[in-house]
Amino acid sequence: MHALRLALTDPRFDACAVAGAFAVQPGGRAALDKAAATAGDGAGSYADRLAAGAEAAGTTVQRPELGTLVAAVPATAAERDAAVAAVAAVDEEAVRLRTAVKSRDGFFTTFLISPYSRYIARWCARRGLTPNQVTTASLITALVAAGFAATGDRWGYVAAGVLLLVSFVLDCTDGQLARYSLQYSTMGAWLDATFDRAKEYAFYAGLALGAARNGDDVWALAVGAMILMTCRHVVDFSFNEANHDATANTSPTAALSDRLDSVGWTVWVRRMIILPIGERWAMIAVLTAVTTPRIVFYALLVGCAFGALYTTAGRVLRSLTRKATRTDRAAQALYDLTDSGPLAELPRRLLGARKPAAGSVWIAAFAAVALIGFALSRPYGDATLIAVAVLYAVAAGEAVSRPLKGALDWLIPPLFRAAEYVTVLVLAAKADVPGALPAAFGLIAAVAYHHYDTVYRIRGGTGAPPHWLVRTIGGHEGRVLLTTVLAAALATRETDFPVALTAMAVFVALVVLVESIRFWVSTGAPAVHDEGEPA
Repeated sequence: MHALRLALTDPRFDACAVAGAFAVQPGGRAALDKAAATAGDGAGSYADRLAAGAEAAGTTVQRPELGTLVAAVPATAAERDAAVAAVAAVDEEAVRLRTAVKSRDGFFTTFLISPYSRYIARWCARRGLTPNQVTTASLITALVAAGFAATGDRWGYVAAGVLLLVSFVLDCTDGQLARYSLQYSTMGAWLDATFDRAKEYAFYAGLALGAARNGDDVWALAVGAMILMTCRHVVDFSFNEANHDATANTSPTAALSDRLDSVGWTVWVRRMIILPIGERWAMIAVLTAVTTPRIVFYALLVGCAFGALYTTAGRVLRSLTRKATRTDRAAQALYDLTDSGPLAELPRRLLGARKPAAGSVWIAAFAAVALIGFALSRPYGDATLIAVAVLYAVAAGEAVSRPLKGALDWLIPPLFRAAEYVTVLVLAAKADVPGALPAAFGLIAAVAYHHYDTVYRIRGGTGAPPHWLVRTIGGHEGRVLLTTVLAAALATRETDFPVALTAMAVFVALVVLVESIRFWVSTGAPAVHDEGEPA
């Protein structure tokens, strides 16, 4: 029965099949009609012939790996007896519990959480709880943990660390419950994808508030940790989008990685050193309980910086050594991930279609480094930075005016993210007034949500958010320019700068959240899944 459930109840794929069973979602109906018109008589069951016909019509048919599960259409009494015996020999409950756990996860999650969280998932399933309810419970627990961290007391830090681990257990349980009971949903995918970041960043804010109660201002470290984490994820997303459908997608570096995968212990070491979510949250929880917020953020920044450098360096080597042809879909996905607004669109509109160029990533890198460098070197409120921001917008537009099919063009979105986020952080820090850094934290969090939302829409195959949304919130270059103008205009009234940043944060958050919620609760939202992604 579980084999049939796997094939017939999964909404994440347009078409699913096992031996003797075939199911399609609305997106696969046209292929089903074509297959039905040509299936006719032939070898094998009618369902199998329909599945083959749908594949021939261009629809990808998901065929779940059954492992020890049995799916068969016996043609004789002897085959039937053999199939019945094979089915009876399988412990379906054991299979459901085992496959409730992600096939690829971090060391901490695999060995210290999943061995018992799967039983919590079964307990939830037997009491009628849904994955979305468990996801919400995880969020509430993390927010309560952030509240305890904000007390600034040792008992609060200890309680916060314990509750953060409980929240992570629930975070693992919701996905395991979905896999155990096959309760996949578009809303669940969205909640799970966005709540992880909301929980982590809320905890950062709680730590910063708790430290402030004890006279230690760590808001800059909190913003820096959020920036580093977001940029690291954008690197992951951009690289994957650029290469997952590339042709001739091989390289010596990838081959070396595959060979290392055959040596079991190296797999776990390489997963741990990039500090995936399980290891990261465990580290945050333990250090929160026994040390100070400043030490927590130092550890986060060092650990995540090492992980980011390790993964990015490996991907750069793969990109430089592989011979791959990037598709138009991948180039469009990278362009959407750049979050380019009206100013950066101008070269593309004025010059029209142009051939790909190898220099696009270098233009983006120069623009990002120049912007950050001037922001760091010039005094707060210096109008020169406005001119640099204008040049940044022009260079950003030039970088994306050609199809992003270069070997390293996947670096352009994270370069733009770093330029925007770091500029906001530097200006808020240099303003040196109460509330500036918390306001910068809120603005970057709101913009980061928009960037994560863009990623999951692209992953779901529905494309980026509508372009009116990107234009309304200015694009990355528009927000950079506005922030520098506000800093210069309010240079003599520094106390007004946090108010301006807060207003920007509220505006971006409202526009992005309203449109995002409208999309993810609509019937056209994709069912995004996260199998095999440890970070």
